[in-house]
Amino acid sequence: MRSLFATALAIGLCLSARAADVEFVRVWPGWEDADSFRRISEYFTKVENTSGMIVLRTQPAVRSGYYFLVRVKHPQVALSGAQFVLQYIAPNSQEPQKKTFKIDVPQGEQVFDLGLTGGDWPGQHGHLIAWKLDLLSADGITLATAQSFLWSKPPGNHD
Repeated sequence: MRSLFATALAIGLCLSARAADVEFVRVWPGWEDADSFRRISEYFTKVENTSGMIVLRTQPAVRSGYYFLVRVKHPQVALSGAQFVLQYIAPNSQEPQKKTFKIDVPQGEQVFDLGLTGGDWPGQHGHLIAWKLDLLSADGITLATAQSFLWSKPPGNHD
C-alpha cells in the first residue's frame, strides 16, 4: 500500500512539474482585419507570411476575426498533441461557446494567434463579453489557463 501511495505521489509531482513549466506570458484578445496579416512577401509568393507566429483560425480561409494573441513559455516541455481550449461568450449569444485549436510544437517559447473567424464571430464591431483560455496536454492535463474578469464573476453577483 505504501508503494502505491509513493507511486501516485511521484506521478502527481511529475504532472505538477509539467504544468508549472508552462506559462502564458500574455494573452491579448482583439479584432484583426484581413489586411493586418498581409505582408509584401505574400504578393510575390502567394503564401501567407505569419512573421514567426503560429496562426490558427476556426475558418482557415477567412482572415478577419477576433483573435487571441498568446505568448506561451515552455522551456522544458514540448507541446506534442496539446490543444488550446477557448471558451467565450460572444455578443450575439448568452451561452458560452467552445473552440479548440490543436498544436504540436517543440519546447521553447511561441506566439500563437488564435482566431474566431468567419461565422464564428459576428463582425468587427462585436465586443467579447467574457472568455477563458486553457492549454491542455495530450492527456488532458491543464498546463496553463487565463481568463477575463467577467468569466470568473459568479452568476447573479453583479454589484
